Amino acid sequence: MKNARAEPCRRRGATALAALLLACVLLLSWLPLTAAAQGRAAAASVTQMRLEQADDGVYLTAAVQFELPSLVEEVLDKGIAIYFVAEAEVFQERWYWTDRKVAQVTRHMRLAYQPLTRRWRLNVSPVPITGAAGFGVSLNQNFDSLADAMDAVKRIGRLRLGDAAEIGDEPTHQVVFRFRLDTSQLPRPFQIGVVGQADWNIVAERSAKLALEKQR
Repeated sequence: MKNARAEPCRRRGATALAALLLACVLLLSWLPLTAAAQGRAAAASVTQMRLEQADDGVYLTAAVQFELPSLVEEVLDKGIAIYFVAEAEVFQERWYWTDRKVAQVTRHMRLAYQPLTRRWRLNVSPVPITGAAGFGVSLNQNFDSLADAMDAVKRIGRLRLGDAAEIGDEPTHQVVFRFRLDTSQLPRPFQIGVVGQADWNIVAERSAKLALEKQR
């Protein structure tokens, strides 16, 4: 009787051990795939920066190159808007002290699919595009395809840094440009879900000393 009662216990123990071993095998097989998926996340880079002086101020033009991951495209297709932020800083070099920041400007971009018109809308604003305030100061562009809309996102044209008197009359200026996908403006459930996912980590930064070109 004692052996009869022990037999089911041994079977349950063997079953639990087999399940544990299977879970370990699945975990070990999944980890390399996760690392590979993270490695496939598109790396963003700043491919162009140009500083230009016009009659009404100093402008920066920049270009960013990256591929939009399929996971982000799926979110867009579901009607969820995504946000990008471009930021530029200009510094005046000082040999006797740390460089002085003379200008800083930010551009916010909201990209969303419009199911009724089957077009893509890009909102561009100097302030975060949240609520009526952000939409009220934004410029709107509509595109027939996601590719065309993303081309507009990647081209940061005429980012006004300030008046020429504020920037200074030096022939060259130290400029830092940053670009990122802003997940903080996603709906709360999405913010939690994208934590640690490399597909959402689209960030580019470049620092360069640029010559101030006169507008023709």
